[in-house]
Amino acid sequence: MSDRLAMEDRRSSRLPFPAELGALVAMALAGLLGYLVFPDDLAFLTRLIGIVFLVLSLDLVTGYCGIATLGQSAIFGVAAYAVGNACLAGLVDPVALLGVGMVAGAVMGLASGVLVAKFQGLPQLVLSIAVGQLVAAMANKLSSVTGGSDGLAGISPGPVLGIFNFDLYGRTGYVFSLVVLVIVFVILLRFVRSPFGLLCRAIKDDSLRARMIGARVYPRLILMYGISGAVAGIGGALTAINTGVVGLDSVSFERSAETLVMLVIGGAGTLWGALIGSVVFQIFEHYVSAANPFHWMTILGLMLIVVVLFAPRGLVPLAVSVVDRIAPRLGGKS
Repeated sequence: MSDRLAMEDRRSSRLPFPAELGALVAMALAGLLGYLVFPDDLAFLTRLIGIVFLVLSLDLVTGYCGIATLGQSAIFGVAAYAVGNACLAGLVDPVALLGVGMVAGAVMGLASGVLVAKFQGLPQLVLSIAVGQLVAAMANKLSSVTGGSDGLAGISPGPVLGIFNFDLYGRTGYVFSLVVLVIVFVILLRFVRSPFGLLCRAIKDDSLRARMIGARVYPRLILMYGISGAVAGIGGALTAINTGVVGLDSVSFERSAETLVMLVIGGAGTLWGALIGSVVFQIFEHYVSAANPFHWMTILGLMLIVVVLFAPRGLVPLAVSVVDRIAPRLGGKS
């Protein structure tokens, strides 16, 4: 186990409560705060949650396994299209549609992993872009399945658990998405600290050493790709369920690039980094693009430069480092 992993284990052992319980409470409070701050724009928060799943899925393969990829949106989009077609075919239960998205994302993730995980470095990155572009081209051509450039519309899921209808204000969609996010995030916190998750980190740190101790690297990378695909599939499913339409932007290269930027901002290799990075980026984009629709990309670029210069590992590792430096001094004074 690397020194970084050992430090994280010692830090988590100092917590007076399980990390999963802390995550559950923190995310519930953050969800309540979001509901109070954006009462008239819950649709924005719901879309934000869908993208959070995409960033989390990228973190699993890039942050924990070291796989360079710019095609993660292809998995997200395929799941969204699968959910949309399933709903149009008569399957309207939101929970069942989540299952469809998760399975479609996992299958697409496994298929992508078989190709992308076979290589390393620049060929790996180029191959992931090629897979993403291939999916985007197929989505544009297969208009009978995807709606083409017009998008797949008319997606109308039934009430959640047969009780809560999706309303125009987005309350049901927001609460439903938030509950799913909290459940998945808590599961992922446990998963990345499992023997499989720790082995994936070891593969990222030194794949040769992992092979020398008997680890089968390639199959594990494929499996992690499938798991990340399931997470991205949940995000695609929630997006299709809540927006009622799936467009070509869901499989675009731009979405994959933005996802990577969000992960860099928050910090790769930590689930909290993926979560906070995606929230910070999307809220910043939401306000800045509304205030300055012509030059907001320039302002966003400046923000990214500042983050990379002063927090190259991301905002969350920077915050943890600051806390670790201040805590002993505060403890010594007391």
